Amino acid sequence: MNHLDFQGRTAVVTGGAAGIGLAVARRLAQGGAKVSLWDRDAVALDAAHRTLPGGAHVQAVDVTDWPAVERAASSTASALGRLDVLVCSAGVTGPNATTWDYPVDEWKRVFDVNVHGLFHCNKAVVPIMRANDYGRVVNIASVAGKEGNANAPAYSASKAAVIGLTKSLGKELAKTGVRVNCVTPAAVRTAIFDQMTQQHIDFMLSKIPMGRFGTVDEIAALVAWLASEDCSFSTGAVFDLSGGRATY
Repeated sequence: MNHLDFQGRTAVVTGGAAGIGLAVARRLAQGGAKVSLWDRDAVALDAAHRTLPGGAHVQAVDVTDWPAVERAASSTASALGRLDVLVCSAGVTGPNATTWDYPVDEWKRVFDVNVHGLFHCNKAVVPIMRANDYGRVVNIASVAGKEGNANAPAYSASKAAVIGLTKSLGKELAKTGVRVNCVTPAAVRTAIFDQMTQQHIDFMLSKIPMGRFGTVDEIAALVAWLASEDCSFSTGAVFDLSGGRATY
């Protein structure tokens, strides 16, 4: 595994107690970053931070709660001294159903976490980065946001919104030292699969030419580069990790 230098850098990873978020946090910590794990599951946070080299700062926070996110950003910046990297990995899939049968409350829940929660975190952390004229924001979207998955309308639409927000924010910050990008993985086997039907899981696998799901470590490798100083001329961009699935 290649190592990127994050010595002297600090990072916030949302959804950091498990899955892609935890893999990203480990990768950044291995490079020397001081990492703050944000998650709503306090018990999982306590277990997760022990697996990182040197431990980690932890913040129990529900990203859908704007005042809580604002407080978390302020307290984390105070604890770490600055905020250089934000990786927004917190997300939910919602149920699998056609658009006309999709429960309205579930639609709103998916957007509350995947879009509103991510917006809250971007909104809270970017001003801190701007004050230092340096930052790297990496938002976790999905190839579903580019292509649309049947029977996953809320998830697909929410991830399309993440892509749009990323492009907008990247342009707004283009003349600063803050870079904003997103990644669009195909399916990665994590606990989020527990929210899906087996039929939908099989459908997603059938769309990947490599014939396998991605791994959290493969996602973390690209996210780490996007979070590094080397990512200096990419902003408002979308990076695929789809095993050959993406068609545009």
